[in-house]
Amino acid sequence: MNLDFFPSRQVSFYMMKLFFTRTFAVLTMLVAILLTLDLLGESGDILAYAGNGDAQLWHYAGLRAPQIAATFLPFSVLLGTLIMLATLNQNSEIISMKAAGLSAHQILAPLVVAALGVSVLSFLFNERIVVRSTAALSAWQAVDYGPVPTDSGVKANPWVRDGNNLVNVAIVAGRGTAVQLRKVEIYNRINNSLTTIVQAPKGHYDAANKSWVLENARQFDVARGTMKNVGTVRFGRDIRPDQFTLAKVDPDALTFTELQAAITDLRDAGRPTAELEGNLWHKISGPLSAMLMPILGSVAAFGLARSGQLFLRAVMGMALGFAYFVADNFSLAMGSLGAYPPLLAAWSPFFLFLLVGETVLFRTEE
Repeated sequence: MNLDFFPSRQVSFYMMKLFFTRTFAVLTMLVAILLTLDLLGESGDILAYAGNGDAQLWHYAGLRAPQIAATFLPFSVLLGTLIMLATLNQNSEIISMKAAGLSAHQILAPLVVAALGVSVLSFLFNERIVVRSTAALSAWQAVDYGPVPTDSGVKANPWVRDGNNLVNVAIVAGRGTAVQLRKVEIYNRINNSLTTIVQAPKGHYDAANKSWVLENARQFDVARGTMKNVGTVRFGRDIRPDQFTLAKVDPDALTFTELQAAITDLRDAGRPTAELEGNLWHKISGPLSAMLMPILGSVAAFGLARSGQLFLRAVMGMALGFAYFVADNFSLAMGSLGAYPPLLAAWSPFFLFLLVGETVLFRTEE
């Protein structure tokens, strides 16, 4: 068995060049189309806030584009690989490579290495850009595209139970007893019937009295349909500060190390962490899925183009790739429900389809 996977430097560079150009061309097209459609859907809500204009639309596009690019990068690798391999097959370049003595694995080896580079780039892109844009966009949407507080450690839209009452906060900033609340709503209930709604623009934790303080609060009486100013309101003597800061941990808005720290805090507080642990490991297995795409799409590279089955092979490669994404989402969902352990939820689709791709490749070409 020949273990020299790169016998020709020229062929390797040629294959990598084609791979990168096709992949990022497809990614650019997908981001442009999907961002335009998304912007059309959100522009009404953005412009509904007084004072927002073109600058805010461009700001939204700048925050949303990294999310779309990160989501559809593996799809772009799959489609770029299929386009590239089908073209090489159609032009008999694959036949020439095999006639020169290259095996199927030697033909695909440069693509796998290039895809591994895309995986590393995807991980760094997620850690440095996507998590920040996700956190900023979530905080902006929580205040209906209005001004966002500049406090660090922002979390958006947690819900906390205070006895029979429910508390919702649009923005939570800070940590520990220094937590600051913005746009607070308290839904007071008696026998599961809503009686009053208390609203306040801001609130904070009073460590001396171990309670929460709302300033400039207003109270809406549901039965009478009247609103009145109630000034300063105290509530939630049984609500700990970590219940607001840890009530809603968005794994997409945290880096790998930040999510690890949040999981540790939740575990110390006796809270379930299985779902977040699955998302933690998926921050690695997700970008690595790009490395699978050349193997899953390789079925489009081989076989005689003049046999009339090239289109069918391309469809098979696309089906294998999309089957992976379906299995990946299903596995994460099972992990969220507690049916799969976190490591199994994050990694089982990757290794399963790696074996499937290699099996198809060996049985058809090797």
